[in-house]
Amino acid sequence: MRTVDSPNHDERPPGSEISLVVLHSISLPPGEYGGDSIERLFTNCLDPEAHPYFREVCGLKVSAHFLVRRDGSVIQFVPVERRAWHAGVSSWRGRERCNDFSVGIELEGTDDLPYAEAQYRTLSQLIVALRRAYPSLSRAEVVGHSDIAPGRKTDPGPSFDWPLLERELKAAGAT
Repeated sequence: MRTVDSPNHDERPPGSEISLVVLHSISLPPGEYGGDSIERLFTNCLDPEAHPYFREVCGLKVSAHFLVRRDGSVIQFVPVERRAWHAGVSSWRGRERCNDFSVGIELEGTDDLPYAEAQYRTLSQLIVALRRAYPSLSRAEVVGHSDIAPGRKTDPGPSFDWPLLERELKAAGAT
């Protein structure tokens, strides 16, 4: 796992227990994979002149704890103990501000194209490792951004294979 430090994080509120994993999808420019544009976005270094779409997003102050690339490699942007800025206005089971109590994992992809098998394997291994390292995550629910921000967000989208993730988690000993 590679680490790229994002400045887009802060302290979790006192007493916050990490108890949720939120899955997202991202590709920059949309539908294109590889390159360093996601890293540049999460580190506030995205060049607005490099692509027309970048003008729309270059000023955003966003991050995630982890990014799982198409090949299954992982980049960590924010320490799990810190609050990454991935969920925005959100709610889960009556609790507002999901950034306060969640880990955000971005998958390199789009809502409407299948994710790579390597991503499911890596994602399940990452979730297992998080559950082992953080007791509060031992039974954490894994949800999509669309679940915590319905109507506002659609990722990881209908192409995300939830049954496959469940099988991978089971095979990795997480369920």
